Amino acid sequence: MRQSRLPTGGLNVLQAIRQKRVAIELTGRKLLDLSIGEPKGPALFSARHAASSAVMSDDEVMHAYQYNGSPAVPKFSEQFIAAHVKRPLSEEDVDYLPISGIKPILGLLPLSCGCATEKLTVATTTNPGYPIPADWCAMHPLVNHYALPLTIQNKFRFSKENIEPSTDLILLNYPHNPSGQVATEPWLRELCEYSAAHDIRLFNDAAYFALSHTKESTTLADVANDYPSLSWSEAFTAAKLIGNGTGWHVGAMVGSPDFIADIKEIKGKTDTGFVPPMAVGALEAVQRDALGISQVKEIYHERLNLLVNLLSRCGMRSALKPAAGFFSLWEAPTEAFGERIESAEDFNFKMIDEVGVAGVHFPGFLRYAVCADITAMMSDLETAFLRADVKYR
Repeated sequence: MRQSRLPTGGLNVLQAIRQKRVAIELTGRKLLDLSIGEPKGPALFSARHAASSAVMSDDEVMHAYQYNGSPAVPKFSEQFIAAHVKRPLSEEDVDYLPISGIKPILGLLPLSCGCATEKLTVATTTNPGYPIPADWCAMHPLVNHYALPLTIQNKFRFSKENIEPSTDLILLNYPHNPSGQVATEPWLRELCEYSAAHDIRLFNDAAYFALSHTKESTTLADVANDYPSLSWSEAFTAAKLIGNGTGWHVGAMVGSPDFIADIKEIKGKTDTGFVPPMAVGALEAVQRDALGISQVKEIYHERLNLLVNLLSRCGMRSALKPAAGFFSLWEAPTEAFGERIESAEDFNFKMIDEVGVAGVHFPGFLRYAVCADITAMMSDLETAFLRADVKYR
């Protein structure tokens, strides 16, 4: 019989918002879209120019499978990682892996820790948070997963006391989506020491690290190598740092040789590597266009300040000032449009239906992104939120 064979209600919050957004757009109504976490406009010219030359190359390796290596762009991963970390990494202590973006890798990590044949307990930073790590864990039958507590009080950084004793793998996402909070060196050192002592593997999705707005922001790679018994890995991507690079599925991982070797084995069975010209373009941007990347980061920083100031004036309550990325997180109000608000989801859908403002809801919070031109939306946003007349009881 031709019907879905998946359980009902399986869409995650991002998929649900996309569906809602499309439905509104089909009516012809104006949408003030703060839900999209996807940069607008073309990638940096430096990246596009370098990629265009690579596309036109007659060198066979530039058009061939790359598998777990990058023969078309030798040492891509080492160079790409070096552009992100603060301290040099010894190639004797770490290994590298080029990737076609971070999202598909997230599903391979539990497999790389043996969940195909053994039960595995995985902790995630998904409540509130980017839902894909939890989604992937839910699709692995032998994985038991739980969300570590992230709150305003702990600044969206859990403590070692929150880690369950049976945990085998922790999937981090710092800088954190949606709160915009960063991993600091003291916090990472405490986590690395605890994980090494309890044989827990650590992975960090560092997609937003290049968009950090504070010097406190630290990569796992800058700390983890000081713990020789720690099994760890960290992933970086071009998708957020070269303008509209979301379609440029290219990045790199670094980590302890044992973990990277396991990921390589699983990854080698699932894909054939990235598109080489995109890697050429991304590397050109991170190595020779610091000004362009800095300008992209500053655009988001300025937009965040504009939005935070505006919504605060309109009565919204900011969770914490974002320290990275292009997201702002807000506490869900308890009243809007003269009505009681039951949840963040209730508020988000009311805002979409009543005034056309679209965000992404998480339990207790709303995420508003600044990928769109906030300056051009300021007047309409102010009108919308003033009409909502939000209150906190």
